[in-house]
Amino acid sequence: MADGLSSFWGPVTSTDWCEKNYVYSSYIAEFLNTLSNVPCILLALFGLINALRQRFEKRFSVLHISNMILAIGSMLYHATLQHMQQQGDETPMVWEMLLYIYILYSPDWHYKSTMPTFLFLYGAAFAVAHALFRFGIGFKVHYAVLCLLCIPRMYKYYIHTTDVSAKRLAKLYLATITVGSLCWLCDRLFCEKISLWYFNPQGHALWHTFMGFNSYFANTFLMFCRAQQRGWNPKVVHAMGWLPYVKIDKPKVQ
Repeated sequence: MADGLSSFWGPVTSTDWCEKNYVYSSYIAEFLNTLSNVPCILLALFGLINALRQRFEKRFSVLHISNMILAIGSMLYHATLQHMQQQGDETPMVWEMLLYIYILYSPDWHYKSTMPTFLFLYGAAFAVAHALFRFGIGFKVHYAVLCLLCIPRMYKYYIHTTDVSAKRLAKLYLATITVGSLCWLCDRLFCEKISLWYFNPQGHALWHTFMGFNSYFANTFLMFCRAQQRGWNPKVVHAMGWLPYVKIDKPKVQ
């Protein structure tokens, strides 16, 4: 998109999006695309505090931290529109999906050490390959495949969960990823037409916001399912009357 103010970061070397560059600051290329990552950070921080306070397994603390790292990487990418920062956004996206795959499939995996070892090596190999070859459409296809691998397992968890509030979390997860993906596609495919509108809805910024909630709903649903597997009597309660989180009651050790 056409620049407004002068650029502190130099020429654009990354993928550019449908938001005019340097409109509000010479230090932030895409202001709204950068700012829209804040909800993800705040929601992940809330989830992390809940996971630590109730002593959930470490995997969920790592998952919330990975959400924050991803959001921070996205902020740096959209603030600078530089290739290195774009990779700092895209590579953690893949790492996060590998973490989701581990959490979803590990309860039924009989060889405890092989899965995390394989996923770690796979993530490291991808990071090196992506840095060397700068995947474009290949990255998007690869990321979509990883997302699709999670869907059958999420559906299995959904149909085996009888709690109405937990099922609502899964429905919110599905709704946010669907609406967010539509925003992403419209912003990418119809940018020229949308830019002519009196008001640009900033579909990519909406994608960030919806995906921040999407990650939080996914994490909370998985925390509920895992607590149920461990016999921790989970229930979904709400902070401030609207933000769902999981509260557990671990049986006392005799």
